[in-house]
Amino acid sequence: MTSWQLQDAKSRLSEVIKLAIQEGPQEVIVRGKPSVVIISIEEYGVMKKKRPDFVSLMQNSALMGEDLDVQRDKSLTRDISL
Repeated sequence: MTSWQLQDAKSRLSEVIKLAIQEGPQEVIVRGKPSVVIISIEEYGVMKKKRPDFVSLMQNSALMGEDLDVQRDKSLTRDISL
């Protein structure tokens, strides 16, 4: 990711946008700290894409309907050697 000082990003905004589209995210630094990232609309769309919740994910799993033997060890402690 390329980093830009704010004053450089402002004066070369067209270049920053072109690079965000062609090469990926562009970081803008304000007062010595990374403050914002400029990304393409495609990357933004991927980030905003709705992801299924956990229940939906499990219901659509390839393991749905399989008879899994899932048992939890209910002991409170276990022996370890130090």
